[in-house]
Amino acid sequence: MSTAYIGIGSNLGNREENCFHAIELLEKKGIKIKKKSSLYETEPWGIKQQPIFLNMAVEIETELEPDKLLRLLKDIEKKLGRKNTLKWGPRIIDLDILIFDDIILNKKDLKIPHPLMHKRGFVLKPLNEIAPKINHPLLNRSIAELVQQFYRK
Repeated sequence: MSTAYIGIGSNLGNREENCFHAIELLEKKGIKIKKKSSLYETEPWGIKQQPIFLNMAVEIETELEPDKLLRLLKDIEKKLGRKNTLKWGPRIIDLDILIFDDIILNKKDLKIPHPLMHKRGFVLKPLNEIAPKINHPLLNRSIAELVQQFYRK
């Protein structure tokens, strides 16, 4: 059994409902949700001219390998109505693998840990709420340390 952390975000439609519906669909597929962060309203990142996001993070337990988990996340996004549009543009739902055990992966379509997570407050803040002591496997720093560094800037 593996432990992973998933970032969840939405800025179209009923943002809160979108986030919680994604969690329900994960559970229906056999993913155990161990912890859920609060919802955080956050400014868009990348493309600024779009609606405000709601973001959260969940800790999961899964028997899936990272590639299969990614496929499941993409299937859930599609089921909830996500369309492939602009990179970093508006979306009904966004599901990202942030950390998966202490695995380091650098494939074309899957990078673990998420390569930008330490530069995004909307990822760090909810993740810090549920897992401040976990270690970023590449940076060798806890999430709490990364949050402190991020907000000192």
